[in-house]
Amino acid sequence: MRIIPAIDIIDGKCVRLTKGDYSTKKVYNENPVEVAKAFEGAGIQYLHVVDLDGAKAKHIVNYKVLEQITSKTSLKIDFGGGLKSDEDLHIAFNSGAKQITGGSIAVKDANLFESWINKYGGTKIILGADCNNEKIAVSGWQEESNLEVIPFINTYENKGVKYVICTDIAKDGMLEGPSFNLYKRILNESKDIKLIASGGVTSIDDLNKLEDLGCEGAIIGKAIYEGHIKLSDLETRL
Repeated sequence: MRIIPAIDIIDGKCVRLTKGDYSTKKVYNENPVEVAKAFEGAGIQYLHVVDLDGAKAKHIVNYKVLEQITSKTSLKIDFGGGLKSDEDLHIAFNSGAKQITGGSIAVKDANLFESWINKYGGTKIILGADCNNEKIAVSGWQEESNLEVIPFINTYENKGVKYVICTDIAKDGMLEGPSFNLYKRILNESKDIKLIASGGVTSIDDLNKLEDLGCEGAIIGKAIYEGHIKLSDLETRL
């Protein structure tokens, strides 16, 4: 299972939110490149970067930070947050992203998102299935839709998506463990999806359980920044 640390960006700085609430912002480092280099130094190969300014603005904002990380490390980055147009995607890939994650766009403009899958392929376009009470949430988690998470994933699996990042918003930043039952049900119903678990990962034991379930990857955010999971602990798993 791939270990994928997260860097969330507001005003060019590395931050974390709790349950996606912008008012809970906590700055962990003024320089995301330093954070990325520390991850790379521990043997990490992958990175999840979220442009929280972009998610609010509904267009890419922090692509210069993406550029800096990709030019100064060899980390393979998936990038998301506010990608709403062909131009946004062009900028993200040109700035060094290996994959992009689309969440709100897959709800609000399914035709455009599907065109990206067809153009770039199902491995470069990740479906962001962020949910609250198993209903898909959009617009930086500020809005809830009526779409049930598992049928939503199944729909896009049928359209060629291979990778899905699923975040249970109620778990995000709470350091209370991931939504194991939800992930188990997703994997039972979507046999060919590479599922990346996100939200609530707090311990190495959580990672072991997610791997046992069959998750392809796990995104870790606050647990690293708050010291619950040390980079030296992760090195033994890589």
